[in-house]
Amino acid sequence: MKLAISIGVAALVRFLLMNSRYSQGIQNRVEVSTPINAWKRVEEGAYLYANGINPYNGDVYHKNPIILHASRWLLDNVPSAIPALFILLDLLTGMLLLLAARVFIREMYEKQRKEKDTYAKDTEELHLVVADLHTVPMSVGFAYLFNPYTILNCVGQTTTVWSNFLLAAFLYGLSRRQRLLSFLALALETQINLYPFVLLAPGALHIANHQTGNGSRLNSIASSCVLFLGLFLGVNYFGSFLMGGDWSFLDATYGFIINCRSLQPNIGLFWYFFTEMFDHFRTLFLYSFQINATLLYLFPLTFKLHKEPIMLATMLIGLAAVFRSYPCVGDVSFYLALIPLWKSISMFMKNNFIVGATMLVTSVLAPTVWHLWIYNNSANANFYFGVTLIFCTAQIFLITDLFFGYIKREFCLKHGIRVLVDGKEARITLEY
Repeated sequence: MKLAISIGVAALVRFLLMNSRYSQGIQNRVEVSTPINAWKRVEEGAYLYANGINPYNGDVYHKNPIILHASRWLLDNVPSAIPALFILLDLLTGMLLLLAARVFIREMYEKQRKEKDTYAKDTEELHLVVADLHTVPMSVGFAYLFNPYTILNCVGQTTTVWSNFLLAAFLYGLSRRQRLLSFLALALETQINLYPFVLLAPGALHIANHQTGNGSRLNSIASSCVLFLGLFLGVNYFGSFLMGGDWSFLDATYGFIINCRSLQPNIGLFWYFFTEMFDHFRTLFLYSFQINATLLYLFPLTFKLHKEPIMLATMLIGLAAVFRSYPCVGDVSFYLALIPLWKSISMFMKNNFIVGATMLVTSVLAPTVWHLWIYNNSANANFYFGVTLIFCTAQIFLITDLFFGYIKREFCLKHGIRVLVDGKEARITLEY
């Protein structure tokens, strides 16, 4: 009953805001809408295609052909139902996260029960308890449904709502060991944003960790990679088929994301840096930024967290939300919803207040500084970028705090919370 009431309240809040005088302003906010997720651009692309114009020839439409045809059908047949569709997908995302969290937290609890004999004696306060099997999944669901960033993202009717749904379907499929569902959702999401391809690593590891024997684990990882690659290429080929054999959409989608052709301000780091960049340095720094957003953290984190692939997935989703070329608050809201899943390491996370206060202050300052810059002409781009830079820094503090908290907990479980050196209690620290 409590869950049903919460879902009803979440739906009502979204519906009221969508039908209020604030909805148009929210849709136009640069923190909410970007060149690759704005619904207005989707409508424009569908209109161009319906009138016999290839939408990928210009610089307006940057979605794959599957979304192009799906959005065209919706706009032609049920345009009035589109806001309800966004609300429904957002609610389903919250439910899928809740259901996935139920399985993940139970797996963590069972793993703890099996390894309990190897833990130090004074670590009971670090253990999961039976009540967590209920409270943690509910916290994950509520953290998504009632996060202001999530609500703004839904009211703004961005395609990030669809992306979050596909990511939630990926995690749900992993929790149920449904490999086809997981990697199909991941392949479709990679068509939209490119960056989630790194989630193939935690996805394959999570499935392989439940196989017995080294040979079967390696076979499971290899088959998962082949399945994802096949689905990814199949979706691309189907997109080409929908466009009559035209592959120009690849440059308008992946090329647009990789080359960061739009310098419209957003909550990320790309736009300001490449506004100031000399053209002859642009390629070097562009690909340095893209490697930082994808491969730089993938391999070291995978080696360290190969036994905890869900933590690895949380880290990679968070890092991609910070460092991608066109981030928005909807991307931030998704990985924030996964933080309650790691309740057991909360006592080691020391920056919660600083991170929370910083994100709150910058979220209020961003539209204020934007108004001063664009409408009052009493500020400039440096002011707005300063706010977004601090916002990104707060997220980096949160992600690193989560990672170091996990490592500290693992150490304390094996060696005890209170470590004595020469008869005196030592303090365990991790240096950056």
